[in-house]
Amino acid sequence: MGYFVNAEPGVKLYAEDLNPKGGKTIVFLHGWPLSHKQFEYQFKVLPRMGYRCIGIDWRGFGQSDKPFDGYHYNRLADDIHAVIRSLRLDRFILVGHSTGGAIAIRYMSRYSGEGVSKLVLIDAAAPIGFTAETADRLLKEAAHDRPKMMRGITETFFFQYITEPFSDWFFRLGLEAAGWSTEAVINLLRDENLYADLSKISAPTLIVHGIHDKVIPFSQAQQLNQNIRNSQLIPFHYSGHGLFWEERDRFNRILSQFIDLPRRSGIQSQENGAGSRNDWELV
Repeated sequence: MGYFVNAEPGVKLYAEDLNPKGGKTIVFLHGWPLSHKQFEYQFKVLPRMGYRCIGIDWRGFGQSDKPFDGYHYNRLADDIHAVIRSLRLDRFILVGHSTGGAIAIRYMSRYSGEGVSKLVLIDAAAPIGFTAETADRLLKEAAHDRPKMMRGITETFFFQYITEPFSDWFFRLGLEAAGWSTEAVINLLRDENLYADLSKISAPTLIVHGIHDKVIPFSQAQQLNQNIRNSQLIPFHYSGHGLFWEERDRFNRILSQFIDLPRRSGIQSQENGAGSRNDWELV
């Protein structure tokens, strides 16, 4: 089931709602420059397990409207809030990949985690995104040959082998975005950071990250773990930036375990390997 939600006058966002009568709700935020379709290997598994899964396309990407402006963290977080309010969601699990993870962090900070029971960050582009050198290279490529840029992203995205048909499918997902929104988010990832947001997150947070990630280094996941209280970091040893596909069975299993894990209180906190404290732990 698909919805179009008014984010602001003249801008509608697309949300795919799978198993709307399911139990616990999971909201997925895709990465740049993709769409909710990147989570195909979650959307065909998790609803069968009884979860309601909602995938949101940000403005400028996928099936959402593609205005020329509004590509900064506050506006993108406001867009997510508009969808959440429209669908009347509460006590949901917020899952964000890459830039989607960064948007999820800003949502948690800007809206005090409204409606979110747990947070999951997948290879999150936080607390920083692209270096100036990387951003300038991508901007130059996008300005002159965006398909070539997208092909290069596809080639560096995964650690594991991908078939040519899979590569072509992934490549086409990136080209569904508008050229101007693709470039605007490169600027966003270069110019904004999320250091001040991290201390404002109080929901239990699962951080998963591929240790072979060439897009966002694993060290940034360690920074998130150190600065988000009540968080746990789980490394994925056979993944790059696409663990949602590369180790999809393990990720789906861990995500399900995290969702169903009760938040315990009144017990002694344990310290995980990266140094932050949580009152829950996945094993």
